[in-house]
Amino acid sequence: MAKEELVEFDGLITELLPEGRFRVRLENDHEILAYTAGKMKKNRIRSMVGDKVTVEMTPYDMDRGRITFRHRDATPRVGGGGGQRPVYRKR
Repeated sequence: MAKEELVEFDGLITELLPEGRFRVRLENDHEILAYTAGKMKKNRIRSMVGDKVTVEMTPYDMDRGRITFRHRDATPRVGGGGGQRPVYRKR
């Protein structure tokens, strides 16, 4: 038996919830509860309020979904601690 096809939507994260969950408003103004996909956790891709994301949903439950992709912003985030690593040399 074939696996059920998933439905993909684009949306915007509106709220951070406990336990790695997010409230996402889809482009059709439907609001769902979503969690981060395993590949995003493995690669430490962080999502914040205001990020545009792609969400996978099953046709059986249209109130829950899985965030599979975070779209890059044109403007870089301020802060975040993402500078260069210090270079340590042996003496």
